[in-house]
Amino acid sequence: MHDQGPTEGAGSTELPLEAHLVVGEDQFINLPVRFAYRRAAPFAVVLEFPDSGEAVGAWEFSRDLLWEGLHEPAGLGDVRIFPPCHCQARRRLRIMLVGREGTALLEVSAEPLRSWLREESFALVPRGAESGLIDWDAELGRLVGDR
Repeated sequence: MHDQGPTEGAGSTELPLEAHLVVGEDQFINLPVRFAYRRAAPFAVVLEFPDSGEAVGAWEFSRDLLWEGLHEPAGLGDVRIFPPCHCQARRRLRIMLVGREGTALLEVSAEPLRSWLREESFALVPRGAESGLIDWDAELGRLVGDR
């Protein structure tokens, strides 16, 4: 599978990419992934593994974290992102996923991801405008148990 351009639906956009799952120094396994952004969840990006079944699941994390990780190391918890390192001629973004079962390190092409964020997800919801799409009364009701 080769890197493809974005696909989109009403209020959402997706970007399928070919990732490298790092298994050793200079060793990797090609793995299709898909980044998804939905206007209904304006703060989050979802990283999906479409050919892996339910065992792998999906990872949801901050869209800002992904954007920051394109420019500098970002993240302290389960998702950590490292920008391309031009000093080592590495043009791929690294995403470290830390879970109960272990840690996975993925590499994806940075430029298609950067373009998708800028041209697709920020077009749906501009940076800084996310909170205007949240029904805060409903969210508060869910937190205190009023369903």
